[in-house]
Order: sequence, then structure tokens, then C-alpha cells
Amino acid sequence: MGVQDFLALLGGEVTDAEEETFLLFSQAASSHALGIVDHNASTLDVEVGTRSFSIRQSPSVLSSSRSGGTTGAVIWKVTPLMAAWLALPENPLFSANVLSRDSILLELGTGISPLIALTLSPRIGRYIATDQAYVLKMLRENLSVNSMSPKGHGKLSSDSTNIEIKFLDWELHAITPDLLSSSQLESPNHLAALVACDCIYNPSLIRPFVSTCVDACRLSLGPIPTLCIIAQQLRTPEVLESWLDEFMRHFKVWRMPDELLTEALRDGSGFIVHVGVLRDHSST
Repeated sequence: MGVQDFLALLGGEVTDAEEETFLLFSQAASSHALGIVDHNASTLDVEVGTRSFSIRQSPSVLSSSRSGGTTGAVIWKVTPLMAAWLALPENPLFSANVLSRDSILLELGTGISPLIALTLSPRIGRYIATDQAYVLKMLRENLSVNSMSPKGHGKLSSDSTNIEIKFLDWELHAITPDLLSSSQLESPNHLAALVACDCIYNPSLIRPFVSTCVDACRLSLGPIPTLCIIAQQLRTPEVLESWLDEFMRHFKVWRMPDELLTEALRDGSGFIVHVGVLRDHSST
């Protein structure tokens, strides 16, 4: 099995952004809440599957007037839900062999929370977490605290040594092959998948975000396309439709069907997961 087998599980493509938006918002009312787990807490205890994590966040940065955004300073609700889905032994990305112990996965807009990185790192080859500079210090601290081996001694668990943190600002930086380079690990440079959680909430970010997705997916040459997996909370139909319009210009798009998701991400939950493959990729 592989990417094409996985895509066959998803059913028909999304072909009309307006219709997709109408269908989604007719199934679940839009949320007027931002979707932050707890914007006041400086530390959150989060359960993902059988694992427990303690994540520091920064309410003061969130409420500041920092230019360039502050939303990466806290945990958003869809992130632990995606981590729990990806942690499933029967997750379709693994059962279809899209992801394996040799895979490279890139996350855009990781923020201060390494939840998905820590969840996936034991099951893949490399995990590259990216975001703006202002969140990277706390992201590294959270990774370190939650990666300690069960016996302590200040040693990192071997499960987390394949997680890399890199600076990337969609509005300022172009994607280059250096993003996949590693001074520590020798592994193929094929990017199996890109994942992003709740990165689309401001219309001004749509074009640079999609452009970054396109450039990242074009880093991998050859017959196997990179999957672009986008999870988000349903807030306003205007923003979702604008994102879909731009995303579908470059990607073939599928909505993840309920039977492949956990209940917390299914229709009516207020969350949605889309999968994209570049239109100009040779195998699609």
C-alpha cells in the first residue's frame, strides 16, 4: 500500500470550495470561541492516548501587542485531538504505509506545544517542527521536559532524539531544501507528509500559508507525493472558503471521512481535517 491506496480510502475529491463550506457549516455551528484550551493557564496537563504531558504556555505573550502574531504561545484545542488520532495503532496513515519508521514529517506552526511531535516520533524517522522565533525557546523547553526518560537522570528518551526544531516564518522566509537537511541523521530527503493545526484564522495569512505548503511539498522529487494534512476548527465560513479557494488552486483536496477519524474529529465536532496533494505532482 502507499499514498494512492490511502487516497482511495478518502472517497471523492472536494471540487467546490463554496459547496464544501456550506456542507461543513450545515453540520456544525461555527464556534465564536477562539479554540484555545485555556488562555489563562501557564501550565497545562494534557492526556494523549496512554501518555501524559505537561506543557508550559505563555498567556502574557498571547495577550501582548507583539507584531507578527501571538497565537503560537498557547495550545489550541485541535492539536491534542490530532495527536490522539495520530497515536492510534490503526491510524490509516500507518496502516496504508504512508508513514513508517523511515518517514520525514514537517509541521508548520507548531507553537509552544510539541504534542504531535512527541506522539509521532517513536513511529517515524524524523520530525521537523517549525514556527516563528518567539515560540521556539518555550517549544524546546517543553520538548525537553516531556522527553525525559522514565528513569530520569536528565537524559532524553530515545523516542525524542529524532525531533528537530527549526525557525520558519511563512510571511518572511522561502522554503529551501535546507529545511530537510540534518547534521545528525542520514536519511532520505523525501518528505512523507506536512501537518498543520489551526493555522488559518486570519485571511491575511491564507496566501503565505498555502504558498509555504506548496513549496514544502515541492521539496520532494520522485513518484511519491507529499501529503498535506490540515486540521482546523470551524469558525467562520468566509475564512474557510477563502482558504479552500486558494488551497484548491494548487492541491487536489479530500476531506477525511468519519470512519477514519476519532469521534472528537468527526462531522458535528466543530473540527475538520483535509488532505491535499499537489496538482502538478507527476503521480496524481
